Amino acid sequence: MSILASLASKSGDNEFHTPIPKSYIVGKTKYVFTFGTVMSGLGKGIFSSALAKTIQDKGIKVTPIKCEGYLNMDSGTLNPFRHGEVFVLDDGMECDMDLGTYERFLDNNLTKDNYSTSGQIFQQVLDKERNGEYLGRDAQIIPHVTGEIKLKLRELAIKSKADIVFIEIGGTVGDFESLHFIEASRELAYEEGKENVVFIALTYIIEPKTLGEQKSKAAQLGIHKIIEHGIQPDIIACRASSPVTDKIREKISVYSNVPFERIIGLHDLPSIYLIPDLIKKSKLDTHLLEMLNFTNKIDSTLEKKEIKKWNALINAIQNPKKELTIGITGKYTQIRDSYASLIKALEHASAFHEIKINIKWIDTSDLEKNPDKTKEELSDVSGIIVPGGFGTRGAEGKIECIKYVREQNIPYLGLCYGFQMAVLEFARNVCKIPNAQSTELEESAKQKVIDILPEQKKIEGLGGNMRLGGKDVEVKKDTAAYKLYDNKTSIRERFRHRYEVNPEFIPKLEEKGLVFSGKAPKHPIMQILELPTNKFHVGSQFHPEFTSRPLKPNPLFKGFIEACLK
Repeated sequence: MSILASLASKSGDNEFHTPIPKSYIVGKTKYVFTFGTVMSGLGKGIFSSALAKTIQDKGIKVTPIKCEGYLNMDSGTLNPFRHGEVFVLDDGMECDMDLGTYERFLDNNLTKDNYSTSGQIFQQVLDKERNGEYLGRDAQIIPHVTGEIKLKLRELAIKSKADIVFIEIGGTVGDFESLHFIEASRELAYEEGKENVVFIALTYIIEPKTLGEQKSKAAQLGIHKIIEHGIQPDIIACRASSPVTDKIREKISVYSNVPFERIIGLHDLPSIYLIPDLIKKSKLDTHLLEMLNFTNKIDSTLEKKEIKKWNALINAIQNPKKELTIGITGKYTQIRDSYASLIKALEHASAFHEIKINIKWIDTSDLEKNPDKTKEELSDVSGIIVPGGFGTRGAEGKIECIKYVREQNIPYLGLCYGFQMAVLEFARNVCKIPNAQSTELEESAKQKVIDILPEQKKIEGLGGNMRLGGKDVEVKKDTAAYKLYDNKTSIRERFRHRYEVNPEFIPKLEEKGLVFSGKAPKHPIMQILELPTNKFHVGSQFHPEFTSRPLKPNPLFKGFIEACLK
């Protein structure tokens, strides 16, 4: 009998373990942990997503979870400069951008169950302590915090009915912030039985230009750090700028006690969508399933179908027939991760049209100081996108860009904030409302064309100051949006915003030719705008980039790129 089976048979009062869920079956679900060593930014989420996809392609049900060390309850208040974009799930959870990577690779909608922070875990422990569940005992990191982490993983296994749960431990091994997650990983392997758990260490092989060769010492020390915490890696993935040599793999193997064939190289590639093929060539997916005794569950027919579809995507990415330059105007242009989903959505649409997109980043803060430079900045683009954002900085520069492309009939796509800025531009320059403004930009403005609606103010008073997550959108027939969404009158997209088009101004905007082709069902909340006189001038209050997938590009991006090609 495994240690977990022994624990499950008891009352649940064991001092060092949390109660095991009654519906839990020992060994039914397998667990694959991915840890990062040496440095941050290695791409643990991308690697774990790609590996999970190769396993899913074989007919094995998988689900991921990202465990973050910070004390925030979610990612909603994190600055894009520091942490990349905030990705929003359909259920409204604001989370790490890696959840977007998992959704895109696995083509699945995830939930709050697939995301955990230290803040969430500690809150659950404190709530239980206040409710008297630890009477007579002092609440501690071990067993209570680690127990809560293990309970979350097992509950995810039950809810998802997954064969394998892929767990990504955020941060870098050695950080204080993630120690409790690492300890919980070790305990879970002990309780579940090592045959049901695989540990993967992602490390980095440096290649100093002055030496002209790869060096493994930093990787060795990083791996040694994780072994110090009681985690013996079963597989080591070596990130590097160029293909990892066998000499380096041999050194890592000897130092870490990991078989040579389970030390794989992950060098830089032109697209993250090439990584599943690299994993298959290294036979990492085969090694993983052998270790978990899952080889008898492989569906070879399904795998061949999925590989064929994915290869078509790769072929389109690697062999574009044409190139386009698309301008993206924003204020976080120095940090590409701030627009990760947007960049990926453009990749999906470009692969669909078999083209290559070159992105021109335009800092609208500069255009505010020198609006006359707008024409020069946009002279070489085939279309522009104004993405989501918050605050006043760069707003007037964005409006100048929108005015230029509207007048020059250059394709435009506005996302969330870009939707609102397009309304302001139209109100000022076409409807001749010179003081048209957004409450976000000027709280005391007289002409509040963009405002917080009364309904939203009530919500804000209760503490939830955003419309978040998946919402239905009612699409007007015989509009551009209607055609783009395959003649559907109802679609579902994801939102993250506070401000809306003020209903008082809608009649005047429509009178001058602006069409609101999408709205909230039963509410005067405008969600899609278009200008029929232009070949493509569309804005969405939602974030279509959050629902775009490699093999299923979002319709708005497909239509935008098609217009740019024409």
